Amino acid sequence: MSVLVSEAKSTPPSQWVFLFNQLDTVEAAVQTKEWETIRAFLGGKGANLFEMTRLGLPVPPGFTVSTQACNAYLAAQHEFPAGLWEQEVAAMQAIEAQVGKYFGNPQNPLFVSCRSGAKFSMPGMMDTVLNLGLNDATAAGMIDLTRDPRFVYDSYRRLIQMFGSVVMGVADEPFEEVIAEQKKKSGVRNDVELSAADWMQIIERFKALIKAYKGIDFPQDPYRQLEMATRAVFNSWFGKRAIDYRNATGIRHDLGTAVNIQTMVFGNMGDESATGVAFTRNPVDGTQELYGDYLINAQGEDVVAGIRNTLPIARLQKDMPAAFAQFLAIVTKLENHFQDMQDVEFTIEQGKLWMLQTRSGKRTARAAIQIAVDMANEGRIDRKTALTRVTPEQVDQLLHPQFSAETKRQARSAGHLLVPKAVNASPGAAVGMAVFDADTADEWGKAGKAVIMVRPETKPDDVHGMIAAKGILTSRGGATSHAAVVARQFGTPAVCGAEELTIDIDHRILHVTVNDSPIEIREGDWISLDGGTGEVFLGQLATQEPDFENEVQLNTLLTWADEVRHLGVWANADYPKDAERARRYGAQGIGLCRTEHIFFEEDRLPIVQEMIMATSRARRLSALEKLLPVQRNDFEGLFRAMDGLPVIIRLLDPPLHEFLPSYQELVADLADLKVRLQHFHTLSEIDQALAQVRQKEDILHRVKALSEANPMLGLRGDRLSIVMPEITEMQIRAILEAAIHVKKAGIHVHPKIMVPLAGHVNELTYVRTIVDRVAAEVFAENGTTLSFEYGSMIEVPRAALTADQMAEVAEFYSFGTNDLTQTTFGMSRDDAESKFLLDYTEKAILPTNPFQQLDRDGVGKLIEMSVTLGRRRRPDMHMGICGEHGGDPNSIEFCHLAGLNYVSCSPFRVPIARLAAAQAAIRHQ
Repeated sequence: MSVLVSEAKSTPPSQWVFLFNQLDTVEAAVQTKEWETIRAFLGGKGANLFEMTRLGLPVPPGFTVSTQACNAYLAAQHEFPAGLWEQEVAAMQAIEAQVGKYFGNPQNPLFVSCRSGAKFSMPGMMDTVLNLGLNDATAAGMIDLTRDPRFVYDSYRRLIQMFGSVVMGVADEPFEEVIAEQKKKSGVRNDVELSAADWMQIIERFKALIKAYKGIDFPQDPYRQLEMATRAVFNSWFGKRAIDYRNATGIRHDLGTAVNIQTMVFGNMGDESATGVAFTRNPVDGTQELYGDYLINAQGEDVVAGIRNTLPIARLQKDMPAAFAQFLAIVTKLENHFQDMQDVEFTIEQGKLWMLQTRSGKRTARAAIQIAVDMANEGRIDRKTALTRVTPEQVDQLLHPQFSAETKRQARSAGHLLVPKAVNASPGAAVGMAVFDADTADEWGKAGKAVIMVRPETKPDDVHGMIAAKGILTSRGGATSHAAVVARQFGTPAVCGAEELTIDIDHRILHVTVNDSPIEIREGDWISLDGGTGEVFLGQLATQEPDFENEVQLNTLLTWADEVRHLGVWANADYPKDAERARRYGAQGIGLCRTEHIFFEEDRLPIVQEMIMATSRARRLSALEKLLPVQRNDFEGLFRAMDGLPVIIRLLDPPLHEFLPSYQELVADLADLKVRLQHFHTLSEIDQALAQVRQKEDILHRVKALSEANPMLGLRGDRLSIVMPEITEMQIRAILEAAIHVKKAGIHVHPKIMVPLAGHVNELTYVRTIVDRVAAEVFAENGTTLSFEYGSMIEVPRAALTADQMAEVAEFYSFGTNDLTQTTFGMSRDDAESKFLLDYTEKAILPTNPFQQLDRDGVGKLIEMSVTLGRRRRPDMHMGICGEHGGDPNSIEFCHLAGLNYVSCSPFRVPIARLAAAQAAIRHQ
């Protein structure tokens, strides 16, 4: 036996390796007893093994190589840091002394497992090797000791197979083919039926496989096995699946993984041995019951790999009553100690129970909420701790229709997965018939048909179809594209940027290639999409619908959140039904009503277009008189829904050309009309066609007149109020008349009028004179008054820089963080997301997409400056955000720290924001 000592770059001596019984030494090394620091140093698995050892539980002895060692190894170009290997060898010798067995000694052999263990659990994402120390000599010694050659050869082949696959990089399939051939040759169906002689033959073929694939022999030196396995675990930290997992779960890439070396205990030593995995509560629904599986005469990977049908954990009480009673007492102790549902691994070796691992168990959203509330009610944890046990993402998952994992698995197996991964723009499951334009979506939706609107991209005049649709699918656009923003506003599942789709709008066909086979989806064909994962399926998948009002435990948790949080949670709502939903979900006000969305309704759009096309002020006023009662009715509905709560109504924001057909569409229509004109014969047909041509030409002329090189920074927002004040006059009148009408009906109304895109105090002053003049007229006409507030959006840097001046006129601020991000970065949201933002985040030029998570260093500083300057002028000035960031937990935390009064988000994200705001208050109390 030899001990391999790897060369290491010269670094200051450090202690990299710690025995499971050296928790006090670890605490001294990290200079704290703070558990999160210890978990970061030892990894979650290692830290829990140390703690279980300190609790006196039956844990096989072992040691942990720290996460710092992993990071040092990776930083040194995959060389062990100085002293690490010597410490590993010394730790192995210490284990030998504890157990009275010796690593590599054929007469009394010690075998160990080598497992990964990062701070945050990453199940199956990194590498594990069992049975290290087995070789030809120790296998023979074990047979002499146990008189059980089948057990020994089964264990030996497992080592060679795992070592070959995990450490040496041989694909697993050739090993499985060897086992399958041997089973066929021996006339058996299951691995457990193979004899010792069968496993002997398999072992020799496994060795030959490694030699053939790698050109070297399977290592017989146990210390060589240990050294190579340690490297493999370190290397697996940057394996693709580990990186993908961390990207998906938001785990940092600089944490590193620990390596846990633990004495092997064997569950495959006969009918008095077993191995299993169990949860102290049901991880699916949170029920307080022992939940799990086990196998008799097996090793741990057999349970998780599905090689054999497992047995329910409750049956262990019958098969091994003494071991079960001890196990039940231990897992109860573990849950009480860690004050959370535990996921444990155990092995019973010839009747003796060993605990191999414990960790806080992964759980569904429903289970997370149930367990958190139950544990608080049981007095195990306090309510604040319960609030931290549920993530905002889990609340999101619970509140959207969902496909079960099994439903999607079956669809994939049937070849029905059309899009494996696009932008998961708005979570939830949707099933419907494909339609390719907004009018059809609206028509079919009103007829009671479930539809999914399929478009290359959407625009504001598609809103009516989007409202009617169960889901939205686009081939272009990102997470904050129009389709995505509107979808989240209405809680509609959406998948965007599915570039593998070719959408033929003219022929109403969606083309996609699946497994080299072209597929056509025609209008009326059924498709299903998962807005939480970005997947699209052919056909109708079954969904599970949530019911917020009947989610008793969720509502309990959110009530606790409301008691803790400092931030108010308001909602963005344009229609009364959205306001009603927002209020049911716990919104404390409307932070943004976008009046332009109301203008796109079918019965209003022609009037809006008439107003835009007017060639004189008189005609424009005539059109606006038609819009007035419609707008007033809309606002009355909002005020009634939000009785007693504030409602912020933003004056018209988008440029007027957005309410007209596009230039390209008009040119195409004109060309078509002129061609058709040549085929008309009667005078009436010709006159009718000429009238249509003149109408289209008038609109085209107006579109040309309104066109701008950069509409986002052109004639819109408060600039529109100044250039065309009559539009603002109509909207102010509609707001105040609606407020007076509902006030007379006993409704408590709190209107707040907001000016968009202001960048100079003089703009606010000018618009304020319009507001005051119209208000005086409305109050005089109705013989009453009411209080209202006048405020400004902060969407351009100059507004933030001069927030003290703006506050001389504005009574409140609302940060429009989507536009503020665009104007701060100098980038168009849609162009950036489609052209370069993905590269920026992948190359770490930007840490995250700033349109999804608020840029604290840039946009955040402007917000903080606005808060400071604004409150210097008005100490009690009310401020919040109403952009997409209002529903993002990280951005909500920033708003808490910045001292804002509220966040405003989609009604469907109100429960998420309530929890996120409470968690921010707890973290920074």
